[in-house]
Order: sequence, then structure tokens, then C-alpha cells
Amino acid sequence: MKFCKKYEEYMQGQDHQKLPGVGFKKLKKILKKCRKEDQENTHKLHLQNLSLESRANSSHQLHDSSSCPDHCSVCDGTFFPSLLSEMSAVVGSFNERAQKLLELHLASGVHKCFIWFKDKLQGNHVALIEEGKDLVSYALINAIAMRKILKKYDKIHYSNQGQAFKSQVQSMHIEILQSPWLCELMAFHINLRETKTKKRNAPDFFDGCSLVFNDGKPSLSFHLLDSVKMDIDLTCPICLDIVFDAVSLTCGHIFCYMCACKAASVTIVDGLKEAKTREKCALCREAGVYEGAVHLEELNILLSRSCPEYWEERRQSERVERTKQAKEHWESQCRLFTGV
Repeated sequence: MKFCKKYEEYMQGQDHQKLPGVGFKKLKKILKKCRKEDQENTHKLHLQNLSLESRANSSHQLHDSSSCPDHCSVCDGTFFPSLLSEMSAVVGSFNERAQKLLELHLASGVHKCFIWFKDKLQGNHVALIEEGKDLVSYALINAIAMRKILKKYDKIHYSNQGQAFKSQVQSMHIEILQSPWLCELMAFHINLRETKTKKRNAPDFFDGCSLVFNDGKPSLSFHLLDSVKMDIDLTCPICLDIVFDAVSLTCGHIFCYMCACKAASVTIVDGLKEAKTREKCALCREAGVYEGAVHLEELNILLSRSCPEYWEERRQSERVERTKQAKEHWESQCRLFTGV
């Protein structure tokens, strides 16, 4: 079955949730129209070339003229704006739903007791797990759809504008594979899979999502539809160790919380929200990525279970550093208050 048909069937199955998607069929029609206009223009140019040059040279120019110019009126006016709008809707919907789901799962105190009681009565725990699974599949199949339609664009136009658009989308933070909530949902499923043997009537989980260690370095791995493999590196780019108390910056890169604070030139007491907009990601050098950082709670739970000795060692060492920074912070505040 072709991907277009598979994608359409998948999205039709999501109609009850009213999830936005990529207009795959509509975008293919735009490219088809563009190809038709190109062929007509190519034929005209080919006839002109035949009257001016030899057949040997004209065949070479025919290949050159078959591509759209850098500014194609058909594509620039409809293709990229439509795709950008659809991608924004997909990422926005995914982030909102995933955040809400994980907040319910990680709720504490009275709120958690209320949810537990409600789940026991209505069986919502199973629904929560299924929704998380569906959201991961939704994110990845839309990522595949975007990749395929941009690849088709470049093939028709003999260009790399599709890849350039993908890079632009990543810089705008509307690439769904950059979403920290995708990483959190994957960790959420692995955590539940590891504890499902302790529960009766636990639902089945998909096997494509796993935590993998290569030479002691962990990564989250996911396979979907035999056509995409996604790996999220869980090594901090600053300390070069397994991320501890992980946070994801708005550029999509993951760091230890303390390492991120150092890179942002803020103390642990102040936190990343106090980082100045000029501060850049230590990896990609993009500015203004700290204020919207997301704490990866599910990932931290997963890594603490998978690497208990390392986690306890880091916890002890960071406790000392946190105490030191807190003491220095309050001493400086006292000096400001007393005027000393």
C-alpha cells in the first residue's frame, strides 16, 4: 500500500479526535499542477532550442530547463504556505494533548488521589495509556508525511528547496520530532511497560519504543511503519555523561539541568527562566532557547530506574552543589539588604 493511502486511512481513523494533519493528497495535486506547467514550458523551450542548436546540446538543456525556477509561482504561492500552516496545527495540537496527558499522569498530592479514585471508577487509566500510544504514532506518521512530500518537491524541481524549508521549520520550532513532549511520551510508555507485570489486565504496548545503551551511552529508539527510525541521544553535550535531571530547550537539544544553567549563565536558584535572551544553546548556538525549557520528568524517572547507581551518585554530588549555590545566593541577598 502506498504511503499516501496509508496516511489518509490513518487520519480518517483519527476523525473522532479531530486531530489536524498534513493535506498530503492536496499537496501532491499542487506539485502535479506544477509539473504539468513545467512540461508545457519545457516543450516550448525545447522547440526553440532545436532551431538554435544541435540535437546533442538541446538534450542537455532540456534537462536543465525541466526544473522550476528558484521562485516557482505555483509552489511558492500555495505549497509551502499550506504545508507550514498544517505543520503548525499538527505540532500545536500534539504538544497541547501530550502535555495535558502527562500532567495527569504525573499529578501529585490531592490531585493524584482524585485522579486515582476517578480511574478506578471509570477505567480511565487504560484510556490514558492508549491516548499516549496514539499520540506517539500521530507524531511520527506526520513526520514521515512531511519528509515524503518535501522529498517529492525536490524530485520534481531538481532542487534542495524542500530540505531548506525543513531547516527553516526546525529553526521556527515547528518540527514535530523536536518536541520535548515526544521524548516524554516515549519515556512514559517504557516506564509503564516495565511496571505492567505488576498490574493485572494491563494493556499491550507497542514494541517499537525502547531505551538502548551503546557503549554505556543511552538513547531512546523508536521504529514506525518500517520506514522511519528515530533515535534521541541522552548524553549531555556539556558534561558528556548521561543526562541528569534532564531539560529540553526550545531548539530541541537535551541537557542536564545544572549544565544548562551554567551554559545560560544563571544559578540553580534563579533557574532557566531568568536566562537572558542573548544566551545561546551550547550545541547549536541558537539564542533565546532557555526560557521555554521543559523539564523531562518521565525521562528522569526512566533513567533513574535504568541507571540507579549512577543516578544516586549524581544526586549526591548535585546536592552538594545546590546547597553551595543556595548558600551563596542568600548571603548575597543578605548583603544587599543590609547594605554591607
